Amino acid sequence: MKKTITKYLLFAGIILFSIKGMSQQDPLFTQYMYNMSVVNPAYATDDPGMLNLGGIYRMQWTDVDGAPRTLNFFAHTPVSERVELGLTVVHDEIGNVEKSNNITADFAYVIPTSDNTKLSFGAKAGLTTFDANLSRLTLNDPNDPAFENISEIFPVFGVGAFWFGEKHYLGLSAPNLLTSKHLDNSQSLRDRGAEEVHYYLTGGYVFDLGENVKLKPSTMLRGVEGAPLSVDVNANVLLYDRLEAGVGYRFDESITGLVNFKVTPGLRIGYAYDYPNYDLSNDGSHEIMLLFDLDLFGLKKGYDKSPRFF
Repeated sequence: MKKTITKYLLFAGIILFSIKGMSQQDPLFTQYMYNMSVVNPAYATDDPGMLNLGGIYRMQWTDVDGAPRTLNFFAHTPVSERVELGLTVVHDEIGNVEKSNNITADFAYVIPTSDNTKLSFGAKAGLTTFDANLSRLTLNDPNDPAFENISEIFPVFGVGAFWFGEKHYLGLSAPNLLTSKHLDNSQSLRDRGAEEVHYYLTGGYVFDLGENVKLKPSTMLRGVEGAPLSVDVNANVLLYDRLEAGVGYRFDESITGLVNFKVTPGLRIGYAYDYPNYDLSNDGSHEIMLLFDLDLFGLKKGYDKSPRFF
């Protein structure tokens, strides 16, 4: 039977998960290996003349009314031999109660470390808008005091490092070093929600299994004070540099699967599904992904370049 919960219970759960030290609050994506700039501003493609665009729409807990919906847009391009710039936008929405927008500009400086590897250092800066319309909550007790609405803006500043080659990468980052309190001015809620600093360690490699078959293992570790370490491990297979499919496991949370296809040399479409191994939802989470590679100056006729592995 499809589960339903009141918006009051859902928002109360969100508040519990956002109280200082209780859990992780940054948006979660199963197809993280294709939107690395969200968590690491040092992410670089090192592909002069190309504008890389992408978007991911995530629908979480699809059988729960008012469950989170997240939309992510990202763009980045090299502007010189060693400098790459980008833009990241994340819109997060929980029912019709809470909405947030994270908008940051990314800067990466790339340094050659060998003939085949490079190391980039990056920073991101921007702002987060947070709006909570608590008057829309359905209260179980009509005698509860009216919750006040919240509308606030917070600064964002993050850093990262990214070591990469044609077929590997290793990244370490903290996408926001500034903590913020969402409920500091709320007199109706005694606890205060605070966003803590999140740390990410990512890595991946491409193994050639044959002329047209590649194995792409990857992992992401997320850590925040007061919460268990979150670990994703994935193994994808790429066929003929066009069709990719894989499975993954998010420890103590879900089993994941993904597939994507290169429709044209400059367009890739992907889908991912998370099947939860907990009791909150009978149904899982869905992600739809679009990736665009645009040749800005006509330097790569026919897109004769190496496949975009990450």
